[in-house]
Amino acid sequence: MKPTTLEIEFLGTGTSTGVPMLRCHCPVCLSSDPRDKRLRTSAIVRYQGARLLIDCGPDFRTQMLRASDDNLDAVLLTHIHYDHVAGLDDLRAYCFERPMPIYARADVMRDLHQRIPYCFSDNPYPGVAQFEEHVIGDEPFLVEGVRVEPIPVMHYKLPIVGFRIGPLAYITDAKTIAPEVVERLKGVPLLVINSLRVADEHLSHMCLAETLDIVRRVNPGHTYLIHMSDRMGLHADSHALLPDGVELAYDGLIVRV
Repeated sequence: MKPTTLEIEFLGTGTSTGVPMLRCHCPVCLSSDPRDKRLRTSAIVRYQGARLLIDCGPDFRTQMLRASDDNLDAVLLTHIHYDHVAGLDDLRAYCFERPMPIYARADVMRDLHQRIPYCFSDNPYPGVAQFEEHVIGDEPFLVEGVRVEPIPVMHYKLPIVGFRIGPLAYITDAKTIAPEVVERLKGVPLLVINSLRVADEHLSHMCLAETLDIVRRVNPGHTYLIHMSDRMGLHADSHALLPDGVELAYDGLIVRV
Protein backbone atom coordinates (compact mmCIF):
# COMPACT_ATOMS: atom_id res chain seq x y z
CA MET A 1 0.00 0.00 0.00
CA LYS A 2 1.31 3.45 -0.90
CA PRO A 3 2.02 5.79 2.04
CA THR A 4 -0.75 8.31 2.69
CA THR A 5 1.35 10.87 4.56
CA LEU A 6 2.41 13.85 2.46
CA GLU A 7 5.80 15.39 3.07
CA ILE A 8 7.01 18.72 1.71
CA GLU A 9 10.62 19.78 1.98
CA PHE A 10 11.23 23.47 1.39
CA LEU A 11 14.37 23.74 -0.72
CA GLY A 12 14.14 27.50 -0.96
CA THR A 13 11.76 30.15 0.35
CA GLY A 14 13.18 33.38 -1.06
CA THR A 15 12.13 35.74 -3.80
CA SER A 16 14.00 36.18 -7.09
CA THR A 17 16.98 37.97 -5.51
CA GLY A 18 17.43 35.46 -2.71
CA VAL A 19 18.22 36.51 0.86
CA PRO A 20 20.73 37.91 1.66
CA MET A 21 20.40 40.14 -1.34
CA LEU A 22 23.58 41.34 -3.01
CA ARG A 23 24.78 44.73 -1.75
CA CYS A 24 22.13 44.87 0.97
CA HIS A 25 23.21 45.38 4.56
CA CYS A 26 19.86 45.39 6.32
CA PRO A 27 19.41 43.40 9.56
CA VAL A 28 17.80 40.48 7.70
CA CYS A 29 20.54 40.20 5.09
CA LEU A 30 23.17 40.39 7.85
CA SER A 31 21.34 37.94 10.13
CA SER A 32 23.21 34.88 11.41
CA ASP A 33 19.94 32.96 11.84
CA PRO A 34 19.93 30.22 9.17
CA ARG A 35 16.16 30.67 8.82
CA ASP A 36 16.86 34.10 7.31
CA LYS A 37 19.00 32.60 4.51
CA ARG A 38 16.49 32.14 1.69
CA LEU A 39 17.43 30.54 -1.61
CA ARG A 40 15.06 30.90 -4.54
CA THR A 41 11.68 29.25 -3.98
CA SER A 42 11.37 25.53 -4.70
CA ALA A 43 10.14 22.41 -2.90
CA ILE A 44 10.00 18.64 -3.07
CA VAL A 45 6.63 17.02 -2.41
CA ARG A 46 6.73 13.32 -1.48
CA TYR A 47 3.35 11.62 -1.63
CA GLN A 48 2.12 8.10 -2.33
CA GLY A 49 5.59 7.01 -3.35
CA ALA A 50 6.19 9.87 -5.82
CA ARG A 51 8.88 12.53 -5.38
CA LEU A 52 7.84 15.69 -7.19
CA LEU A 53 9.99 18.79 -7.57
CA ILE A 54 8.07 22.06 -7.79
CA ASP A 55 10.14 24.56 -9.77
CA CYS A 56 13.84 24.33 -10.52
CA GLY A 57 15.57 27.65 -10.03
CA PRO A 58 19.18 28.84 -10.16
CA ASP A 59 19.94 27.42 -6.68
CA PHE A 60 18.81 23.89 -7.59
CA ARG A 61 22.24 22.24 -7.39
CA THR A 62 22.99 23.70 -3.96
CA GLN A 63 19.51 22.82 -2.74
CA MET A 64 19.74 19.18 -3.80
CA LEU A 65 23.20 18.75 -2.29
CA ARG A 66 21.74 19.57 1.11
CA ALA A 67 18.28 18.00 0.69
CA SER A 68 17.31 15.14 2.98
CA ASP A 69 16.71 12.90 -0.06
CA ASP A 70 17.92 13.82 -3.54
CA ASN A 71 15.70 11.41 -5.50
CA LEU A 72 13.19 12.89 -7.96
CA ASP A 73 10.56 11.35 -10.22
CA ALA A 74 9.19 14.41 -12.04
CA VAL A 75 9.24 18.20 -12.19
CA LEU A 76 6.23 20.53 -11.98
CA LEU A 77 6.76 24.10 -13.20
CA THR A 78 4.59 27.00 -12.09
CA HIS A 79 5.81 29.49 -14.72
CA ILE A 80 8.72 30.50 -16.91
CA HIS A 81 10.47 33.18 -14.85
CA TYR A 82 14.21 32.71 -14.37
CA ASP A 83 14.08 32.11 -10.63
CA HIS A 84 11.78 29.12 -11.25
CA VAL A 85 13.42 27.42 -14.24
CA ALA A 86 17.10 28.42 -14.39
CA GLY A 87 18.29 25.17 -12.77
CA LEU A 88 16.81 22.81 -15.35
CA ASP A 89 20.18 22.21 -16.98
CA ASP A 90 21.42 20.71 -13.69
CA LEU A 91 18.85 17.94 -14.02
CA ARG A 92 21.30 16.19 -16.33
CA ALA A 93 22.32 14.01 -13.38
CA TYR A 94 18.75 12.68 -13.33
CA CYS A 95 18.61 11.91 -17.05
CA PHE A 96 21.21 9.16 -17.42
CA GLU A 97 18.61 6.38 -17.58
CA ARG A 98 15.62 8.20 -19.07
CA PRO A 99 14.44 11.75 -19.79
CA MET A 100 13.08 13.55 -16.74
CA PRO A 101 9.28 13.99 -16.94
CA ILE A 102 8.43 17.69 -16.83
CA TYR A 103 4.91 19.11 -16.47
CA ALA A 104 4.15 22.69 -17.50
CA ARG A 105 1.76 24.94 -19.38
CA ALA A 106 2.12 25.14 -23.16
CA ASP A 107 3.57 28.66 -23.01
CA VAL A 108 6.22 27.51 -20.54
CA MET A 109 7.20 24.55 -22.73
CA ARG A 110 7.45 26.81 -25.76
CA ASP A 111 9.71 29.27 -23.96
CA LEU A 112 11.93 26.47 -22.61
CA HIS A 113 12.54 25.29 -26.17
CA GLN A 114 13.83 28.78 -26.93
CA ARG A 115 15.92 29.19 -23.77
CA ILE A 116 17.61 25.79 -23.66
CA PRO A 117 17.14 24.40 -27.18
CA TYR A 118 20.00 21.92 -26.78
CA CYS A 119 17.91 20.01 -24.23
CA PHE A 120 15.17 19.45 -26.80
CA SER A 121 17.30 18.74 -29.86
CA ASP A 122 16.62 15.69 -32.04
CA ASN A 123 20.36 14.98 -31.85
CA PRO A 124 21.32 16.17 -28.37
CA TYR A 125 24.90 16.70 -27.27
CA PRO A 126 25.90 13.73 -25.06
CA GLY A 127 25.17 14.31 -21.40
CA VAL A 128 22.73 17.21 -21.63
CA ALA A 129 19.53 17.17 -19.64
CA GLN A 130 16.64 15.68 -21.59
CA PHE A 131 12.98 15.93 -20.80
CA GLU A 132 9.79 13.98 -21.32
CA GLU A 133 7.33 16.79 -21.98
CA HIS A 134 3.82 16.85 -20.54
CA VAL A 135 1.74 19.91 -21.39
CA ILE A 136 -0.85 20.68 -18.73
CA GLY A 137 -4.02 22.73 -18.91
CA ASP A 138 -6.79 23.35 -16.43
CA GLU A 139 -7.69 19.72 -15.78
CA PRO A 140 -6.16 17.43 -13.12
CA PHE A 141 -3.46 15.05 -14.31
CA LEU A 142 -1.55 12.06 -12.96
CA VAL A 143 2.16 12.01 -12.13
CA GLU A 144 3.53 8.64 -11.05
CA GLY A 145 -0.06 7.70 -10.18
CA VAL A 146 -0.54 10.82 -8.01
CA ARG A 147 -3.40 13.18 -8.86
CA VAL A 148 -2.25 16.77 -9.34
CA GLU A 149 -4.78 19.57 -9.75
CA PRO A 150 -3.60 22.84 -11.35
CA ILE A 151 -4.51 25.99 -9.40
CA PRO A 152 -4.80 28.95 -11.78
CA VAL A 153 -3.58 32.28 -10.38
CA MET A 154 -2.39 35.57 -11.86
CA HIS A 155 1.17 36.85 -11.57
CA TYR A 156 0.28 40.43 -12.55
CA LYS A 157 -0.87 39.85 -16.16
CA LEU A 158 0.78 36.43 -16.51
CA PRO A 159 -1.44 33.36 -15.96
CA ILE A 160 0.51 30.79 -13.93
CA VAL A 161 -0.32 27.71 -11.87
CA GLY A 162 -0.05 26.41 -8.37
CA PHE A 163 -0.73 22.78 -7.54
CA ARG A 164 -3.11 20.82 -5.31
CA ILE A 165 -1.58 17.49 -4.32
CA GLY A 166 -3.57 15.50 -1.78
CA PRO A 167 -3.85 17.59 1.40
CA LEU A 168 -1.48 20.30 0.06
CA ALA A 169 -2.19 23.44 -1.95
CA TYR A 170 1.02 25.10 -3.18
CA ILE A 171 0.85 28.62 -4.63
CA THR A 172 3.76 30.89 -5.47
CA ASP A 173 4.13 34.27 -7.22
CA ALA A 174 0.41 35.02 -7.11
CA LYS A 175 -0.89 38.57 -7.13
CA THR A 176 -4.58 37.74 -7.55
CA ILE A 177 -6.60 34.57 -7.04
CA ALA A 178 -10.12 34.37 -8.45
CA PRO A 179 -13.00 33.91 -5.98
CA GLU A 180 -13.96 30.56 -7.54
CA VAL A 181 -10.40 29.30 -7.02
CA VAL A 182 -10.46 30.40 -3.39
CA GLU A 183 -13.74 28.51 -3.02
CA ARG A 184 -12.11 25.33 -4.36
CA LEU A 185 -9.33 25.61 -1.80
CA LYS A 186 -11.49 26.12 1.27
CA GLY A 187 -10.49 23.98 4.22
CA VAL A 188 -7.34 22.54 2.62
CA PRO A 189 -5.24 20.93 5.37
CA LEU A 190 -1.96 22.60 4.34
CA LEU A 191 -1.63 25.83 2.36
CA VAL A 192 1.75 27.04 1.09
CA ILE A 193 1.45 30.52 -0.39
CA ASN A 194 3.62 33.48 -1.36
CA SER A 195 4.04 36.71 0.59
CA LEU A 196 6.75 39.06 -0.62
CA ARG A 197 7.03 41.58 2.22
CA VAL A 198 5.20 43.08 5.16
CA ALA A 199 4.24 46.47 3.75
CA ASP A 200 3.81 48.31 0.43
CA GLU A 201 1.90 46.73 -2.41
CA HIS A 202 3.83 45.10 -5.24
CA LEU A 203 2.84 44.98 -8.89
CA SER A 204 2.97 41.21 -9.29
CA HIS A 205 3.24 39.61 -5.84
CA MET A 206 0.97 39.55 -2.82
CA CYS A 207 2.28 41.23 0.28
CA LEU A 208 1.38 40.18 3.79
CA ALA A 209 -2.06 41.80 4.15
CA GLU A 210 -3.17 40.40 0.78
CA THR A 211 -1.86 36.94 1.61
CA LEU A 212 -3.53 36.89 5.02
CA ASP A 213 -6.82 37.87 3.39
CA ILE A 214 -6.58 34.78 1.16
CA VAL A 215 -5.68 32.66 4.19
CA ARG A 216 -8.70 33.97 6.07
CA ARG A 217 -11.00 33.15 3.16
CA VAL A 218 -9.53 29.69 2.53
CA ASN A 219 -9.39 28.83 6.24
CA PRO A 220 -6.76 26.08 5.86
CA GLY A 221 -5.60 23.77 8.59
CA HIS A 222 -2.16 25.40 8.57
CA THR A 223 -0.30 27.86 6.37
CA TYR A 224 3.37 28.41 5.48
CA LEU A 225 4.55 31.52 3.67
CA ILE A 226 7.14 31.38 0.88
CA HIS A 227 8.75 33.56 -1.83
CA MET A 228 9.79 36.15 0.75
CA SER A 229 12.18 39.05 0.43
CA ASP A 230 14.34 40.51 3.18
CA ARG A 231 11.50 42.97 3.78
CA MET A 232 9.45 40.21 5.36
CA GLY A 233 11.68 40.81 8.37
CA LEU A 234 13.58 38.54 10.72
CA HIS A 235 12.20 35.04 11.12
CA ALA A 236 12.60 35.30 14.88
CA ASP A 237 10.22 38.28 14.97
CA SER A 238 7.58 36.82 12.65
CA HIS A 239 5.30 35.51 15.40
CA ALA A 240 4.34 39.11 16.18
CA LEU A 241 3.07 39.61 12.61
CA LEU A 242 1.20 36.40 11.99
CA PRO A 243 -2.07 34.94 13.29
CA ASP A 244 -2.32 31.48 14.78
CA GLY A 245 -1.84 28.77 12.20
CA VAL A 246 0.38 30.86 9.90
CA GLU A 247 4.18 30.61 9.86
CA LEU A 248 7.11 31.63 7.72
CA ALA A 249 8.62 28.63 5.99
CA TYR A 250 12.40 28.40 5.89
CA ASP A 251 14.94 26.58 3.78
CA GLY A 252 15.33 22.96 4.86
CA LEU A 253 12.02 22.81 6.75
CA ILE A 254 10.19 19.50 6.34
CA VAL A 255 6.46 19.39 7.06
CA ARG A 256 4.36 16.22 7.09
CA VAL A 257 0.57 16.03 6.78
